[in-house]
Amino acid sequence: MTKISWSQQRRNIIALLVLAILAAPLTAEAQRARKVHRIGFLGAASAAQYARQIEAMRQGLRDLGYTEGQNLAIEYRWAEGRYERLADLAAELVRLKVDVIVTHGTPGSRAAKQATGTIPIVMVGVGNPDETGLVQSRARPGGNITGTSFFFSEMNAKRLQVLKDAIPGLARVAALTNPGNPAHESVLTAMKAMARDLKVDFHTAEARRPEDIGVALGLVKKRADALAIIDDSMFIANARPIADLAARHQLPTIGFRELADAGGLIAYAVDFPEIFRQSMTLADKILKGANPGTLPILQASRFELVVNLKTARTLGLTIPPSLLLRADQRIE
Repeated sequence: MTKISWSQQRRNIIALLVLAILAAPLTAEAQRARKVHRIGFLGAASAAQYARQIEAMRQGLRDLGYTEGQNLAIEYRWAEGRYERLADLAAELVRLKVDVIVTHGTPGSRAAKQATGTIPIVMVGVGNPDETGLVQSRARPGGNITGTSFFFSEMNAKRLQVLKDAIPGLARVAALTNPGNPAHESVLTAMKAMARDLKVDFHTAEARRPEDIGVALGLVKKRADALAIIDDSMFIANARPIADLAARHQLPTIGFRELADAGGLIAYAVDFPEIFRQSMTLADKILKGANPGTLPILQASRFELVVNLKTARTLGLTIPPSLLLRADQRIE
């Protein structure tokens, strides 16, 4: 048997210690890679109605290295347009002890914030979060919340200008609003101011639930010659019924992208799938240890103008060439 000298034993021990020290970070990294992050998604509408946005969110997570079934699990809860259900659904996600809650719109974000002060929240595409009290400021949201926003009031006011450009003789316009959405109050103020500047009579119609939409549009037909739909998860989820009812009443409409796709006349809106994808960069930072309250609210800057020429022909309208030249897309 060959004897190993003490100096050789010492060198072997030192080599093993060095290997152990070098391997420790790799082991920790491997453990982090194996960790399954759990995201809870609180949806105000339904999975089918928000399929494009959800796929954009999942793509954003894949781009950041998250794979469902490996290092990511997503728990979905949908209110199906019933905002009164959001509180209970948010509480369910809190009981599941998810790592992050992702939600969208003001009602969903408010429900999530009221449900937990500890689980980080990423709100997607929320209008005026500082004005509605969701965050302390856009630069430093505070608490356990951050997310993405856009110029909600200004965009909806701009829709009246676009509608006037499309129908130069327009004299009366109405806005479809959801009184259950606190962000709509400041939007209506901005729209009224724009209507005064355009010298257009301005009216409002309210719908809290899907079944209220038919009555609201019936009233609009008596008061106005065109309709602007304010962004709201319940309205987006019911884009098809709104477009169908507007067609029945021969009402030109302007609103979000889903409305134009469903048969509305014009969409002037932010790119919501892009906002959902972009918001996942914030979720990623939180999962890696960032404090959500110190992550500034990301501001959406990508807008699109879509004109449904098929609907224009049905309504007997000729869209001015100047507006068509500005359109990002025309639906024939």
